[in-house]
Amino acid sequence: MASSPPPPPKLPIPGRRNILITSALPYVNNVPHLGNIIGCVLSADVFARYCRLRGYNTIYICGTDEYGTATETKAMEEKCTPKEICDKYHAIHDKVYKWFNIKFDKFGRTSSPEQTEVCHAIFHKLMENNWLTENTMQQLYCDTCQRFLADRLVEGTCPNKACNASARGDQCETCSTLLNPTELIDPKCKVCKNTPRIRDTDHLFLELPLLKDKLVNYINETSVAGLWSQNAIQATNAWLKEGLKPRCITRDLKWGVPVPHEKYKDKVFYVWFDAPIGYVSITASYTPDWEKWWKDPDNVELFQFMGKDNVPFHTIMFPSTLLGTGEKWTMMKTISVTEYLNYEAGKFSKSKGIGVFGNDAEDTNIPPEVWRYYLLMNRPEASDTLFTWADLQAKLNSELLNNLGNFINRVLSFVAKPAGAGYDSIVPDAPNAESHPLTKGLAEKTSKWVEQYLDAMEKVKLKQGLKIAMAISSDGNAYLQESQFWKLYKEDSAACAIVMKTSVGLVYLLACLLEPFMPSFSEEVLRQLNLSPEESLSFSEEKGEIAKAKSPWDFVPAGHKIGKPAPLFKELRDEEVTLHREKYAGSQAERSSKAAADAEANKVASQLKGTKLSGGGPKKEQKKQSGGSKSKTAEADITVAKLDIRVGLIRKAEKHPDADSLYLEEIDVGEDAPRTVVSGLVKFIPLEEMQNRKVCVLCNLKPVAMRGIKSHAMVLAASNEDHTKVELVEPPESAAVGERVTFAGYSGEPEASLSGKSKTWEKLAAELHSNGELVACYKDVPFTTSAGVCKVKTIANGEIR
Repeated sequence: MASSPPPPPKLPIPGRRNILITSALPYVNNVPHLGNIIGCVLSADVFARYCRLRGYNTIYICGTDEYGTATETKAMEEKCTPKEICDKYHAIHDKVYKWFNIKFDKFGRTSSPEQTEVCHAIFHKLMENNWLTENTMQQLYCDTCQRFLADRLVEGTCPNKACNASARGDQCETCSTLLNPTELIDPKCKVCKNTPRIRDTDHLFLELPLLKDKLVNYINETSVAGLWSQNAIQATNAWLKEGLKPRCITRDLKWGVPVPHEKYKDKVFYVWFDAPIGYVSITASYTPDWEKWWKDPDNVELFQFMGKDNVPFHTIMFPSTLLGTGEKWTMMKTISVTEYLNYEAGKFSKSKGIGVFGNDAEDTNIPPEVWRYYLLMNRPEASDTLFTWADLQAKLNSELLNNLGNFINRVLSFVAKPAGAGYDSIVPDAPNAESHPLTKGLAEKTSKWVEQYLDAMEKVKLKQGLKIAMAISSDGNAYLQESQFWKLYKEDSAACAIVMKTSVGLVYLLACLLEPFMPSFSEEVLRQLNLSPEESLSFSEEKGEIAKAKSPWDFVPAGHKIGKPAPLFKELRDEEVTLHREKYAGSQAERSSKAAADAEANKVASQLKGTKLSGGGPKKEQKKQSGGSKSKTAEADITVAKLDIRVGLIRKAEKHPDADSLYLEEIDVGEDAPRTVVSGLVKFIPLEEMQNRKVCVLCNLKPVAMRGIKSHAMVLAASNEDHTKVELVEPPESAAVGERVTFAGYSGEPEASLSGKSKTWEKLAAELHSNGELVACYKDVPFTTSAGVCKVKTIANGEIR
């Protein structure tokens, strides 16, 4: 069956409240983390859903910000084109936001024809109105790469004498000093590592000082009328206080919107000039009638959501750009700004890969409505807030499970009970509900809560709105408890019917008020109420839903049959919290390396269990010795003797070109040519310690390709029981390259520990256990490290030949 066509684009409706919502366009250099999500797209989604709930004519526009230096840099890192990077990460962002139930009217991209068209039109207007000037800048130029170097493509030493740390061309991350690339000591091109030179380059500048009067009038009027958040006002005033300076709007890059000017045709627009224009161009890709949204300030209200680091570009740069065109643009009315959401003991960082990212949230199996609730209840509206796994657990278990979920489940489960114990799923009639004292008191409190909820949400105080809705749930639980409905059912059926019909009304009310925050939760509640979300979910004055808050027993009619109740939330246990905290510690790169190393180790362990020794075929059953047990030593002598282990010398070691967790080594084992060996030791042993050292090498392995390169042997390494410490099994310096390692089996616990490194080389004993692990020994004593007795961790694949 063919899918139904998408609805036609919404346009402003005369006489209605028309609301245009945007959130900061997420950059395509990584997967968005939770701080990014709450800072822009999730907050905007909540407000957009609230506006739709109220019946306002609303569209929510967003998309990926795709041009600029960071994209070019990421493309170099991943060895692909900027367009391929944008295609890859746009799809990732889109998938993450869909999982979080972010409902855009259009989620577009800035690398679109519409972006170029709108940028060019605005640029030409600025040129016509003489708001653009030319100036010469000094910039670092790389003769090897034959191009000017953007800030992020220059690395050197911080010029701050108290710091002198390694720094990027735009900022030192050690001391936080903002820099120009020309200020770096001993600058190097990040691509070729050569020293660039300073060279003059001409650029175009937006004359912000000349636009100041128009801009300040706009800010003074709109910041009051639009109830700008205090952090937005402070950040804007700080820029104004420092004094506006001409702002360069062009860059010497290839990936961006080309400048439509003969002299500057080899340059592109600076990303912070063209990125906010993306709101307009993405709307243009949503509807050809985009000007009805963006050029009708009398009938359209523009709300914008972002993190605090984006404020000046939206309150100064973008408004100045629009004002400079001389056209009648829909200017921002309200800006909602978040501070930073920090992670456990540090900060979320997209560039460093630190924190919980959008795809991580899905992998935890914690539902999206729980993530949305936690992030919104923790929304950093006035100051930085902190994400911790313990806090997530507490909010889920105490607030969602024991408060909200408990109230709804108690109500619907009781109504669903068969006649004689409940109402057989039929909502009872409740005449004269307003005369029931307890119910009347609840209705008055609920009505006040709803007024406060609407006031908070209209002012974009989202966290306050959520807390108010949850307070209604708390009141509902108290109402149930105080009424003792389970007793009323038998002792006062009329009063019980009032309590239950009112409580069912509160369940519906909560589904409505919480829909902006937890849409999938509301959908499920309505399913359990047997109400259609499309037809039932509304909270507009026109339909009288707000008035019903004064009489919650009127929300769901008597005689309505509810659906099947079910628990709405699942407890998050201590062991799960511990697991998540450990899993998402460190950076993405460290996690990826650990996961790859663990996967390689598991793969090897699995294969070693089925290792086939030369001679093939099933082993003949051995006779049991007296006492009924097989000699461990005898078994070791039979199996270990088949292993061809030799002393090898690593001639060269480097990182595997296609695997972060693997080394690629050339090892001399006394043959005509060195063997190529792949080892998963990156996480455990530094590269410099892998150079020119003797190792024990298992040589009679069938060659196996590991990430495209065949490994022709296995380097033996020993680890402690939990694999937190790994060392190479190392023969002493006196051992000859190519010397075969002979064995002696052992049984029982060792009486002493030897390092294996300080003793003269006689022989290395080993025992091959039934689980495929080797226990290495020096003389007849288990080989040990500072971490304790070790089991050999063999990092390779293949069969013994």
